[in-house]
Amino acid sequence: SPVKEIVADDDGSVNHLLLRSGEKVTADEYISAMPVDIMKRMTPKKWQNMAYFRQFDELEGIPVINLHLWFDRKLKAVDHLCFSRSPLLSVYADMSVTCREYYDDNESMLELVFAPCSPLAGGNVNWISKSDEDIIDATMGELARLFPTEIAADEKWPATKNQGPQGKAKLRKYAVVKVPRSVYAAIPGRNKYRPSQRTPIPNFTMAGDWTSQKYLGSMEGAVLGGKLAAEVVAKKAKGMELPVEKEIQPEIIAAARAYVAKEPLGVKGEGAIAFGGGACLTIDNEMLLREADPVQFV
Repeated sequence: SPVKEIVADDDGSVNHLLLRSGEKVTADEYISAMPVDIMKRMTPKKWQNMAYFRQFDELEGIPVINLHLWFDRKLKAVDHLCFSRSPLLSVYADMSVTCREYYDDNESMLELVFAPCSPLAGGNVNWISKSDEDIIDATMGELARLFPTEIAADEKWPATKNQGPQGKAKLRKYAVVKVPRSVYAAIPGRNKYRPSQRTPIPNFTMAGDWTSQKYLGSMEGAVLGGKLAAEVVAKKAKGMELPVEKEIQPEIIAAARAYVAKEPLGVKGEGAIAFGGGACLTIDNEMLLREADPVQFV
C-alpha cells in the first residue's frame, strides 16, 4: 500500500508512516528519495514553517518524454549515446547496437529523450498534452532530418512525406513514456536552494538527485545523493559528527516565517505518474494528471 502521510510528533520528529491501508510503519530512521514535487505534497504541517522545507518552493520538476521506436531494418548507427542537433530530441541511442539485451543485427530499436517537451521546460509546445501519434509524427520528422537517406516516406507519419526514395526504414511499433514531473528545472540560481541530505528533523534524512550534490538531476546525481544520505545515517548511528548544515538563503528564512501552514495535499492515485515517475499515459492516468497537475495541459 502506498504511503498516505508522514506523521510527525509535536517536536517535529517522525512518529510513523501511515499507509493508505491504515497500517503504520515505524523505524529508527526515515529516508525520503521522493522527487521534489511529491515531497512538497507530503511535507507534514509541523515542518512547513521550517526554512529547510521552504527551499523546496524554489525547485520544480519539468516534463520529459521518453520514446522507444522499433524499425523494420537496421539504421546506420554508432556504438554510443548521441547528443542530437534536433530541437526536440536531446539524446538518443540505437539500443540494438549499444545494449546487449536489445542486440539485433537486422533491426534497430532507438531510445530517445524528447525534450524540451513543454513551456515548463523551455519548449514552445506543450507535448505532454499531445497524443502519442502527434509526438511520434514529430519525432519521425526529426529522425528524417537526422537520417536523411534511411528513414522512409511513410503515409502514416506525414512529417516524413518529403523523404526521398532511398529511405527504406519504417517504424514497426513504438512506446511513449511521459514523465510529467521529471528532474528539477536547472535554471540559473537554483543550486543554492537544493537542500542538504541532513535535515532539521532528527530521524529524517533526504536523498534524491535534486538534493545538494555536485551533479544536476540525473542518474549520477541520484546515486551520489543516496550515498551522501547513507553517510548521514551511518554517522547518526555511530554518534559521529554530522555534515555541516547547508546555509539557507535569507529570503527563504523570511518566507518560512510568513508561510501559512496547511494540511499536506498528499498523493492522489496510484502508479508511477502519481508518485513522480513515468508511464504510458492511459485514459485513467490522464484524468488523474489533469486533476492533480492541471498546469501540464495549459
